[in-house]
Amino acid sequence: MMVGMPAKTSADAQGLCSFVDASPSPFHVCATVAARLTDDGFTELRETDGWPADPGRYYLIRGGSLIAWSTEGFGGSGTSGVTPFRIVGGHTDSPNLRVKQHPDLISAGWRMVGLEPYGGAWLNSWLDRDLGISGRLGVRVGDAVREVLVRIDRPILRVPQLAIHLSEDRKGVQPDPQRHVNAVWGIGDEPRSFLDFVAGEAGVDAGAVLGWELMTHDLAPSAVVGEDASLVSAPRLDNQGTCYAGMQALLAAVDEPGDSIPVLALFDHEEVGSMSDRGAFSDLLNSVLERIVLLRGGGREEFLRAMSGSVCASGDMAHATHPNYPDRHEPAHRIRVNAGPVLKVNQNLRYASDAAGAAEFALACDRAGVPLQRYVHRADLPCGSTIGPITASRTGLSTVDVGAPQLAMHSARELMGADDVRMYADALAAFLAPVR
Repeated sequence: MMVGMPAKTSADAQGLCSFVDASPSPFHVCATVAARLTDDGFTELRETDGWPADPGRYYLIRGGSLIAWSTEGFGGSGTSGVTPFRIVGGHTDSPNLRVKQHPDLISAGWRMVGLEPYGGAWLNSWLDRDLGISGRLGVRVGDAVREVLVRIDRPILRVPQLAIHLSEDRKGVQPDPQRHVNAVWGIGDEPRSFLDFVAGEAGVDAGAVLGWELMTHDLAPSAVVGEDASLVSAPRLDNQGTCYAGMQALLAAVDEPGDSIPVLALFDHEEVGSMSDRGAFSDLLNSVLERIVLLRGGGREEFLRAMSGSVCASGDMAHATHPNYPDRHEPAHRIRVNAGPVLKVNQNLRYASDAAGAAEFALACDRAGVPLQRYVHRADLPCGSTIGPITASRTGLSTVDVGAPQLAMHSARELMGADDVRMYADALAAFLAPVR
């Protein structure tokens, strides 16, 4: 145990660090969560198969998205099917640099890999870092295609910064996303196939690779930091902080069920608008919830009744007040790390929170014994958004936007409070399994 840290806080903070380090891509997030759920008695289902009507713990994966739920304690086939759902939502993707379809480049005697930003990456933070590669390959096997996960945790790539001596007035250069984020991976005047290299690392025939989604990740390990070990320094806290807390909350909720079916919904592609087959704009959540109702003996009427009584907490990380830039924050809504989860409200509906949803989450925090902070973005700055408004409009669910506070959002490396890991998970667990 770390000096000065309560045992539970230390375990939760270290647990988040291990989770993030195991999950460099959305596909690896799903694999990490799936492994933990399987250890706790969950069974993976496939959308193309018939699902069991018996109560139980289940999950499914669609690409980089995962939905998990438990119907234990709610009866099996032939029940009314009108039991409402309690849903914690989040997203598995994080801003980064991704590999182009024709990645092999030569420039000034350097072998380069063509990269492009994904999801509003803070480009300067990606310069001069040792980068690995992760993602998935679509590999031909006979007349079929199978998915192969890729993870190379070696310093393969590096995007070099321009020397200050070569910048105008020594003020530095704002990287151009087209010209300045390609990565060095060797020297020479002849290109080498990057995809052949990745295929070899994955143990597959390069000629059988028909498709790929590959991305970079920072190789510096996550760590509990600060003189009193009060902080977590890690990549991808936005939004793997929520993925981890949501997973912990679901595991706690299934052991102490309330009067609603607990659901964890983690979507890919939030950082680029959610418009995909597995994003929050897709039919994924609606179709899963309806199938659960149908298996419990309900029909369309029962599904609509169940949905009308359901509620969703859209979990995404929140902005802590920055000590070097306090003027960038709403002065009456200061947010501190290690001071509890954050309720996020925006009058222009960049967040989905309303009075009813806010009250539900505030009540959950009270039951969990954790403090609640309330965030409002400065009215003269553009506000980011979440899956909350999308989920609310696609499902009709009462939705509240919440998160844990952090600094350096969208940077290659982010910072949050170690105590907030536990408090965030406890609040989400109380939300999933309320005691009436």
